[in-house]
Amino acid sequence: MEKLIITACLTGAEVTREQQPNLPLTPDEIAEAAYQCYLAGASMVHVHARDEKGNPTQDYAVYKEIKEKIEAKCNIIFQPSTGGATWHTPQQRMQPIELSPEMATLSMGTCNFADDVFMNTEENIKIFANRMNELGVKPELECFEKGMVDTALRFAKKGLIKTPMHFDFVLGVPGAMGGELRDLLYMVESIPADSTWTVAGVGRYQLPLNIAAIMLGGHARTGFEDNIYYKKGEIATSNAQLVERVARLSREMGREVATPDEARAILGLPIK
Repeated sequence: MEKLIITACLTGAEVTREQQPNLPLTPDEIAEAAYQCYLAGASMVHVHARDEKGNPTQDYAVYKEIKEKIEAKCNIIFQPSTGGATWHTPQQRMQPIELSPEMATLSMGTCNFADDVFMNTEENIKIFANRMNELGVKPELECFEKGMVDTALRFAKKGLIKTPMHFDFVLGVPGAMGGELRDLLYMVESIPADSTWTVAGVGRYQLPLNIAAIMLGGHARTGFEDNIYYKKGEIATSNAQLVERVARLSREMGREVATPDEARAILGLPIK
């Protein structure tokens, strides 16, 4: 079985300091959180930027500052979000792609997102995918339900998405697919055999799906974007605390954890 790639999702677009006092918001805080997650066993960091007031931003300059500060600390894979917040325009959301990161997320469809709608038309998905291809950015295909997997397969057949593909199953979002084990198995069984996959479990689904990923040979995402608790009723002290638990459990279950360069090899990225 391949070594486990742990992705740390540090901040997200919805979590606030009132909900999670340890939430990193500034470029310096996000870079330090990324470094601590790297030390704890993460090989990839999924980044949402915030502005000076702590609000979600897709501003190129802010992402550039975060990227440079992280790279000065370690060689963890920097993966910016092109999802942003539900109210960002497609043009705003695309800005981090212009940094030519190794990877970036590519959401494969529209879904309800609690009280909002996360809009991703097929035309906009094509625009995002084409720009990633032009800049050599590998997409992490975010799928919130099975129909998005089907869309990814259609795009790959048309040559808009290169193979082998890497999926991120985001499960447990209110308004989209749930986060039970059966939901994950359905998604995993729906992708090509040469694909790689990560699962992001929202809220109470995070830890069970992290463990399922370890067992099934997939990869795991953990962090404050998806879940602010260490266990029921106990706020996590840091993103690194959540990463350390996944790394420890994986090793105890006999599966080693990938370094950033080992993760690059698994994902087909150039070794730095």
